[in-house]
Amino acid sequence: MVQLVKSMDDEHPAFASVVISNNSDAPGLKKARDLGVPTEIIDPDYHKKNGLDFETELVATLKYYRVEIICLAGFMKVLSKEFIDNFKNRILNIHPSLLPKYKGLNTHARALEANEPIAGCTVHLVTPKLDAGPVLAYAEVAIQKNETIESLASKVLIEEHKLYPKVLLNFSNQIIESIGADSYT
Repeated sequence: MVQLVKSMDDEHPAFASVVISNNSDAPGLKKARDLGVPTEIIDPDYHKKNGLDFETELVATLKYYRVEIICLAGFMKVLSKEFIDNFKNRILNIHPSLLPKYKGLNTHARALEANEPIAGCTVHLVTPKLDAGPVLAYAEVAIQKNETIESLASKVLIEEHKLYPKVLLNFSNQIIESIGADSYT
């Protein structure tokens, strides 16, 4: 998230409208505030206990901030088909594997257990099927002998920090081109 926000300079067509978390202790919230980005917390337990729907509140928050592109970064909640359909082709996610391999969790451990020669990360569009949306880009890292889950995760994270901002820039420019620059401003 920090790398995405920092990448959105004066030359970037996108800007960080809001950072939303379902975890009030998420370190990214303070980092976002330090970068001057508004933050919102939508506690799913609070909403459930009070008969409110998490995704309804999420949609309301996104509309309030006029969010056009959603970038998932460390957001571990699975979104419903209805939510995804409301933002079709406007939700990006970064996943710590070379999709379609190792969808879901524990990607680094699974790659090491399979004796893969390479690992990496993938930026993809979010669809109702978990980690199965169209791939926008990926970055590879070599897996060394005696690689650990931690060392592999660290190498992949470095690539994530480079890849996601590049994809967001390209994706934002494509959206502007498709709707026309005059309509966007």
